[in-house]
Amino acid sequence: MRSLIVYYSLEGNTDYAAKLIAEELGADLLCLVPVKAYPTGKVSKFIWGGKAAVMSDRPKLQPYEYDDAAYDRIIFGFPVWASTIAPPLRTFIRSNDLSGKRFAAFACQTASGADKAFVKLKGELQTDALEETLVLLDPKTRPNPENEQKIREFCAKLK
Repeated sequence: MRSLIVYYSLEGNTDYAAKLIAEELGADLLCLVPVKAYPTGKVSKFIWGGKAAVMSDRPKLQPYEYDDAAYDRIIFGFPVWASTIAPPLRTFIRSNDLSGKRFAAFACQTASGADKAFVKLKGELQTDALEETLVLLDPKTRPNPENEQKIREFCAKLK
């Protein structure tokens, strides 16, 4: 089964996890990059990112290549913003025909909200279930062997 990891990363945590998962599964990577970057300042990222997430924004993305026929499974990766998915994922989902695909997801969070975000992701995908889900606590900025073990277990379930 050919897998593609579609992800957005603001501060590098999701990028870090996506690369580990891709290596473990032999999956391809597609990093979504908004045309207008979100701010990274301590307060501004919460205000603008949270607002964008809550308002279900769909930011314009820089051009990317996606071959629908090349993949059986899409694994979505995202930072949790206001208990939902990062807006660039919403843009990708609504811009592509994902019918017939299998889905899995991983979320990087500082505190909580991933479970609610997975529910919202399923709603965007119009599916009742994700094959597997994984929640990581800031795997790059707060390294912890437990995160790497969780990644290995997540990948083992998807193999």
